[in-house]
Amino acid sequence: MSYRLRLMREDDCERVRQWRMLPEVTKYMYTDPQITPEQQRAWFERIAVSDRDRVWIIESVDDAGTPAPIGVLSLSEIDPVNQRCAWAYYLGETSARGIGLAKSLELSVYAYVFDTLGLNKLWCEVFAFNDRVVALHEKFGSKVEGIARQHIRKNGEWFDVVRMGILKSEWDATREKWTYTPIEIEHRA
Repeated sequence: MSYRLRLMREDDCERVRQWRMLPEVTKYMYTDPQITPEQQRAWFERIAVSDRDRVWIIESVDDAGTPAPIGVLSLSEIDPVNQRCAWAYYLGETSARGIGLAKSLELSVYAYVFDTLGLNKLWCEVFAFNDRVVALHEKFGSKVEGIARQHIRKNGEWFDVVRMGILKSEWDATREKWTYTPIEIEHRA
């Protein structure tokens, strides 16, 4: 089994819409949306031409070469002037969770952002209660940059958000300590 990231296509819209509304996915997102097919299509049309966004489908590829969509990974707020972007991902297929994919995803994205895109910083935001993901990002070199207290109000409850980031110099200093299977990432110029 191998994995790859291929750029999202229009025919992925319905699958991504369904994943995006799963309670086990939205639990870790700022909203619990009810997205119509038309809203999903409008979102896709916007990001498909955006210079500031890249959205990929995470695919598992079996030994026969057959791909199966399992999740979504995105870069957003790509800023070539300040040489930074944000990232996020989720696995929509429950069978793909807990199989050790996170390490290869994380390190492959670092290499892509710093080596292919030539950016200086990759950052993300994580709900503070999601301590497993905070620890995962820290393990691979991201640093906690701050806590936004009571930053998101969701379902009548306040949540703190952890802001994390890794710099190119930090990646360059630690990349050799990691052994991982690089994930192929389809590139859009």
